[in-house]
Amino acid sequence: MSSQYSEYFFASSINIINKDDWNSCVGDDHPFTRYEYLHALEESKSVSNKTGWKPHHYIEKNENNKIIALCPLYIKNHSFGEYIFDHAWAEAYYRNGQNYYPKLQSAIPFTPVTGKRIILNSKIKNKKNKIKFIINNIIKEAVNLNVSSLHFNFVPKPDTDLTLMIRQGIQFHWKNKNYKSFNNFLDSLSSRKRKAIKKERECVIKNNLEIKLLTGKLIKKEHIDFFYDCYLDTTGKKWGSTYLTKKFFLELLTTFNDKILLIIAYQKNKMVASAINFLSQTHLYGRLWGSKCDIPFLHFELCYYQAIEYAIKNKLKVVEAGAQGEHKLQRGYLPTNTWSLHWIKERRFSEAIKKYLETESKFIDIQKENMEEINPFK
Repeated sequence: MSSQYSEYFFASSINIINKDDWNSCVGDDHPFTRYEYLHALEESKSVSNKTGWKPHHYIEKNENNKIIALCPLYIKNHSFGEYIFDHAWAEAYYRNGQNYYPKLQSAIPFTPVTGKRIILNSKIKNKKNKIKFIINNIIKEAVNLNVSSLHFNFVPKPDTDLTLMIRQGIQFHWKNKNYKSFNNFLDSLSSRKRKAIKKERECVIKNNLEIKLLTGKLIKKEHIDFFYDCYLDTTGKKWGSTYLTKKFFLELLTTFNDKILLIIAYQKNKMVASAINFLSQTHLYGRLWGSKCDIPFLHFELCYYQAIEYAIKNKLKVVEAGAQGEHKLQRGYLPTNTWSLHWIKERRFSEAIKKYLETESKFIDIQKENMEEINPFK
């Protein structure tokens, strides 16, 4: 249904939605579902039909024309920038002479952070049934669009009675156990891990570095300019794809700076490295980093240890330091399950993928158990 008077419709741009209406539904806490963040992605052309992320957001309104439910959605013609890897599924389709793309994707582009993808107004009472109703609406749209599949990435642990396949993954998160200081956190670690972290943190003194943490109006355009140069260096070395445009970060500077924590390392009053994080009332989300010089352990200092210190000081509960990275384990970041949901239109592929996910899930459980046994805590 596409009429403005319909109960629900699919929006080809977040621009056609009023910012306050959107935010009144999602609330003011989780930064990545806020209007400002998603709008910056679209306005900067980081997300567009040209980049393979065509907005197709689910919007549901009540009789008073107020948004009561929404779901960030994209029609995609590739699987990049998702961090839930289904390239093998696409290849299987290709080998069988069928097209996996386009597909319908509910995700925060380029952002592997867990959060609600189907977001309901807090006044809705029977949320479980409402979510099922919305999933069915989106599946109908997937059929109408003639896409191969529907995916919800990085959702909270889902109910098993949903008519969707569940996929597990692992990230590494730091949990705040009411630590009073960074040293208090170190005291909870084994002696060997504690000494290793202290040695890594000596990189600041040995290289005559000064670390500054900037939030809100303290963040200036010159800081974003430098960070973006670092980001380009990192993507050039590691990923080979620069997903986010500079305009994206500049828009966030003006509309969203209260949700940003920018960490910058200075050497002789010159910026040499930086890391950008986003904030909620309970979480610090580490996102991107880069450096203009090669200083051993500086990545760990800016992305992990400074984040932990900030979380302790500001009584945040969790630091999420991005996707993958078993090296985070020895630095106090423990394995944590992630979840995604999948619907595959073609029955034969759906059955094959379901079997694969059952096997993969068992492997993930074993992997998580093995890593928990070698955790760095006493």
